[in-house]
Amino acid sequence: MECPLCGHILPKDADACDQCDWVRTDTETAEGKASDAVAVMLSVIPGLGHVYKGYKLIGLLFFFGAVGALLAGGLAATATAGFGLFLIPIYWFAVMFHVYGIEDRVASTVQDEGEEY
Repeated sequence: MECPLCGHILPKDADACDQCDWVRTDTETAEGKASDAVAVMLSVIPGLGHVYKGYKLIGLLFFFGAVGALLAGGLAATATAGFGLFLIPIYWFAVMFHVYGIEDRVASTVQDEGEEY
């Protein structure tokens, strides 16, 4: 590979040029990254955003937790004149906030070496 500043020939995985002051900076591309906004939108079905971000077990637990939240909200609604139904959207928004806040586990499986022509 050539140095982008001076054109000196460098080894393929060089981190710096010994002829000038060029240093490779680690830039992350969009490949292999999960979008937080897409994960939140997928969490309309609780747990699906977590699966999208790479947390399959947690996503499954949140999905079945939604069934439990529906049952608990329905039971609480009978005892509180319907106010227990507010438990359902609270659970739903909590799942959305959680998926927005966690780091993603999605990683590129193939070593990306850039475009080749």
